[in-house]
Amino acid sequence: MEIRYLGGPTAVLEIGGVRLLTDPTFDAPGDYPIGNRALTKTAGPAFGAAELGAVDAVLLSHDQHPDNLDRAGRDYLASVPLVLSTGSAAGRLGASVRALPNWTSVTVGDGLRVTGVPAQHGPDGIEHLVGEVTGFVLEGEGLPTVYVSGDNASLDVVREIAGRFGPVDVALLFAGGARTPLVDGYLTLTSDDAVAAAEILGARHVVPLHFEHWAHFTQGRETVEKAFAGFGDRLRLLAPGESTQIP
Repeated sequence: MEIRYLGGPTAVLEIGGVRLLTDPTFDAPGDYPIGNRALTKTAGPAFGAAELGAVDAVLLSHDQHPDNLDRAGRDYLASVPLVLSTGSAAGRLGASVRALPNWTSVTVGDGLRVTGVPAQHGPDGIEHLVGEVTGFVLEGEGLPTVYVSGDNASLDVVREIAGRFGPVDVALLFAGGARTPLVDGYLTLTSDDAVAAAEILGARHVVPLHFEHWAHFTQGRETVEKAFAGFGDRLRLLAPGESTQIP
C-alpha cells in the first residue's frame, strides 16, 4: 500500500486498487469558528483538492469540527462516490454520506473491506460535548490490515479494536495531544499514548497523523519523533506531501 500525507488529519491511502482519503482539510491557515470560539489553523495542506484528483471513498471520522472537515473539504465531498462516517454526519451532510456503525462493514472496490470501529474524542463521558466520532479498519484477502484511529483518545478503545483485529500491519494514529478549553483532558492521543496504542495493536508500521497544522495540538513533530525513538523504521513519520510504500 501507499500512503501520502497532505497535512493535519488528511492522507491518501492506496490499497488493493482502491484510493481512499481521510478527513478532507484543504483550507488555508486562519481562524475557523466552532460555536462561540475558533480553532486556529497554522499551515495549509501540501496540495489542494484540485491536485488530489479522484478517490473511491472518503473515510470521514466526523464532520462537526473544522480541523477534520473544513469548508473546502465539504465541497470536495460532492465529487466523491462514497463517504463513510458516523450516523450523525450522515444526518447532517445528507445523501452523499453513508453511516458505518461500529463493527459493521462495507466492501469498496474489488475486495477491500472497511469496518467502522469505536473512537472516543476525549475523556470518558464527554460525547455530549464533542459529538460522535468513528475510526476504521481496512482489510482484505492478500492485503495489509490497516487501522485508522480518527480522533480517538482512549487506550481502552484501542484494546477493544486490537482484540477483534490485532495484530495490525499499519496503524494510522491521530496523535498530537489536542486540547481546548471546552474539555479538561486530551481530545486525541498524546505521543506517549500513541506509542502505547501501537504496542497494543502489535502494529508492524505506524503512521502518525493530525499532530500539526493546528494550534490546539500540544505535541508536534519533535515530540512524536522522540516518543517513537525505539520504533526504528517501523515509524513512518511523513512530511506534508511525502509518501511511503508499505509492503
